Amino acid sequence: MKILALEFSSSQRSVGVVTTISRQTGPIDVAEVIETGGSVARPFEMIEEVLRQARIEREQIECVAVALGPGSYNGIRSSIAIAQGWQLAAGTKLLGISAIDCLVAQAREDGLIGKVNIVIDAQRTEFYLASFHIEADNGNTRSIDPLRIVDRKAVDALAASGDQLVGPEITKWFPQGRDLFPRAAILGRLALSRTDFVSGDHLEPIYLRETNFVKAPATRKLPP
Repeated sequence: MKILALEFSSSQRSVGVVTTISRQTGPIDVAEVIETGGSVARPFEMIEEVLRQARIEREQIECVAVALGPGSYNGIRSSIAIAQGWQLAAGTKLLGISAIDCLVAQAREDGLIGKVNIVIDAQRTEFYLASFHIEADNGNTRSIDPLRIVDRKAVDALAASGDQLVGPEITKWFPQGRDLFPRAAILGRLALSRTDFVSGDHLEPIYLRETNFVKAPATRKLPP
């Protein structure tokens, strides 16, 4: 299996290729390109670079895995558009995976244990928050509280109680936290165990807020 992973949900964007002989053997090769700062300006250059590192051609990609966030709405939309185009052009399988899953897996690889709170900026002085427990002996992970949007006071309360806080650029708001970014390499490895492939039109960013808009008033007719 040859998987291209696109992770554009944070200010640290990455593209990865995970290559395996079979799902049972595990990854035998992982290539990754990481870019930080600014907006998503060169996704195709990053893709070409990671394909070069992996020594494979575009036509050999069998699955494109996309991080659906939560996080940078523009970045996630960009990666979804690339994946949709890839499927239209080549019929490639697609997977959508939460950036939260990537961060939990990264926390586990970094040796974090016990209760771990994933915190991501949701704008409007609010934060995405999901809580997990990582077991010390085997690294198994279970969800404690599902993903939701909370205000800063709720995260401050967790910090005050001594809970572990991790997430992209979290130290900008909570100095006692630990900066942790979702990685394309992790995303690609997670995709190895997934078979819930979707069509491109079913890839949607994880965005917990309801979409609100105000309908424009009817055109006013001016008197003659």
